[in-house]
Amino acid sequence: MDKTIYAGQLHGYVAPPCSKSYAQRALAVSLLTKGECEIANIDYCNDTLSAISCIETLGAVVTRKRKGVLTVRGGLNPIGDSLCVGESGLSARLFTPIAALCDKSITIRGEGTLLYRPMDMMISPLRQLGVEVRDGGGRLPIEVKGPMRGGEITVDGSVSSQFITGLLLALPLSESDTVINVTKAVSKPYLDMTIDIASRFGVAIEHNDYEQFYIAGGQSYTPMSYSIEGDWSAAAMLLVAGAVAGQVTVGNISMLSKQADVAICRALVAAGAELISEQASITAAHRPLQAFEFDATECPDLFPALATLAAAAEGVSTLVGTRRLEHKESNRAEAIAKEFGRLGIEVDLSTDNVMKIRGGKITGGVEVDSHGDHRMAMTLAVAGLISDKGVTIRGAECVAKSYPNFFEDINSMGDE
Repeated sequence: MDKTIYAGQLHGYVAPPCSKSYAQRALAVSLLTKGECEIANIDYCNDTLSAISCIETLGAVVTRKRKGVLTVRGGLNPIGDSLCVGESGLSARLFTPIAALCDKSITIRGEGTLLYRPMDMMISPLRQLGVEVRDGGGRLPIEVKGPMRGGEITVDGSVSSQFITGLLLALPLSESDTVINVTKAVSKPYLDMTIDIASRFGVAIEHNDYEQFYIAGGQSYTPMSYSIEGDWSAAAMLLVAGAVAGQVTVGNISMLSKQADVAICRALVAAGAELISEQASITAAHRPLQAFEFDATECPDLFPALATLAAAAEGVSTLVGTRRLEHKESNRAEAIAKEFGRLGIEVDLSTDNVMKIRGGKITGGVEVDSHGDHRMAMTLAVAGLISDKGVTIRGAECVAKSYPNFFEDINSMGDE
């Protein structure tokens, strides 16, 4: 699907979808309870639907009660031998350790670009925990057969924290205690989210500065009702839209969130946007923007939104953390440089781990490519709002991965 976005001002209120990161964690934990959980404020993007499919295959009974609410009757008892995680990297790395709790062979399969993303960080640690593993050369599909036991292992955390999240949620159900030594841990806020949701469901996880995690075996998750907070990754894109093209109020979010992408607020303030924080909403309003510096190593999903913010700012902005971008839905550093270059914006990647963006006039009047990456499609749409001739985005349907109603929400706040 191609989508054309023309220059225009945004004014209005929008509530982003729920955090798919919290949603997938809540679904996984609900599977691991012995009882019924209610999950409220849930939206059904592609990644969340993949997680629902996984827990159903692993034995959960999922019932949609009313809009935004479902129940999960837990119990790890697989009814199939294959999990399809779609294009969700989190589901792939989260449900592999959970599947490895079972004494049945289960194959984790993916689709699209996920088939080329690295999964090799899972192989050796799982084998050390007693799991039989057959893999496709460090890529999906991966077949596992447990049961996974506790012990002491070392995990490479340099590419992603998602596999560590899977271990942290699965291993409390093993019979023995576990110590996980982590080298080069990244995305620490995402690990905080994992520990937070485990705690809410009655499971304790301890750590020493994210370098060593201590997990007591023989624990159990307590069924409960849980409401998922709004997604800061989606909110970041909406707030940048307000900062560059009008005024946008984003609801159902809080500055106290543990989500990594709450850090967008620091970037917006550094760039000179007006930011108003209230109890359950944040408003971003356009003001003259200046170049800024920002380290996105711990929040790499912000890079696309930061690119549009930098493109709208006067001067050269410096973004640190590009090493984290190679193994996303696209190679996001290269995708940003290529597509913003088509829009007349200079993006320099010549310095290792650094992206420099010279703000200027977005020329528009061209077609750009989403690269099949939901966050690229969204940020190119926001850039179109401040272009002189509009921007046509190829493959815009990929926003369904995380935010199916993105274009409808943008249109709802546009000029009459």
